[in-house]
Amino acid sequence: MKKTSLLIAGLAAAPASAASISITIPRLNVAEYHRPYVAAWVEPAGGGAARTLFVWYDVDLRGAEPGTKWLSDLRTWWRKGGRSLKLPADGVSGATRAPGTHKVTLPADLKPGQYTLYVEAARETGGREIVSMPLTVPVAGGSASGKAELGAITLSAR
Repeated sequence: MKKTSLLIAGLAAAPASAASISITIPRLNVAEYHRPYVAAWVEPAGGGAARTLFVWYDVDLRGAEPGTKWLSDLRTWWRKGGRSLKLPADGVSGATRAPGTHKVTLPADLKPGQYTLYVEAARETGGREIVSMPLTVPVAGGSASGKAELGAITLSAR
């Protein structure tokens, strides 16, 4: 009986907009591979300020050339607001990710509406790629795919 009550309480506490993004970073067969810097943000479809969802960079690199030095290589994100973001930002910034699929939860306070989701990746001695896709909150689902630096990007309701 207690398990049922806890389960129902857990379902009731979940926000209606609860959803996640799966981002695949492909393994590239190159001589010198570096993990990419990746940022994702949303913009209201009707225009408005961009909101950074996450930025993955070399948080351990410090000194004369800190990891933040190359965040401007994420050119579109940088212009949309990355340069004004104070890093490290709690809940937003994190370490670079290895090739594979990584899941990120959308913020629960994202208001219902139409948005565009952007995911941008840039890699040292590599390329840069940006993928965009429509995002409706509450999330019903969707997917897009990059061609080189990014693989499949999938939106799903939890």
